[in-house]
Amino acid sequence: MTDITEEQLRHACERGDYALLLASIPYARLIGVECSRQGEELLFRLPANKDNIGNPLLPAIHGGVIAGFMELSAAVYLLIATRATGVPKIIDFSLDYLRAGQFRDTYARCQVWRQGRRVANVAITAWQDVEAQPIATARAHFKIQESSKTHCP
Repeated sequence: MTDITEEQLRHACERGDYALLLASIPYARLIGVECSRQGEELLFRLPANKDNIGNPLLPAIHGGVIAGFMELSAAVYLLIATRATGVPKIIDFSLDYLRAGQFRDTYARCQVWRQGRRVANVAITAWQDVEAQPIATARAHFKIQESSKTHCP
């Protein structure tokens, strides 16, 4: 991922429009990741896309795409939550696949479990139709960059 400018982050936070942030990340553009604010939370969406299919017989989303979507969601979530202009660097990522990701929209929600000055731990849950029936859960540790003065509500 490339670094995000303070202006891009401020624009995204003020308008609740994260498309510009995601457009600056090549992998997010490739797989089609979207982000929207729902109240105080961010909701990430991976629209159904035939290019993301790994098993055409089911059809099912490729496991690597699901993992990439979840890791990217956590990094962007942390970027917004910490208001850092430097993209968080992944230290460790652990993923549990719970069921096949069918050919339909996939959603992810993130939660910071612990944040220190240099490291943060994020939990990610991905689902398709019902949030209470996740297709995968993950835990990620990131090295975080210094925060800027930009504030995301």
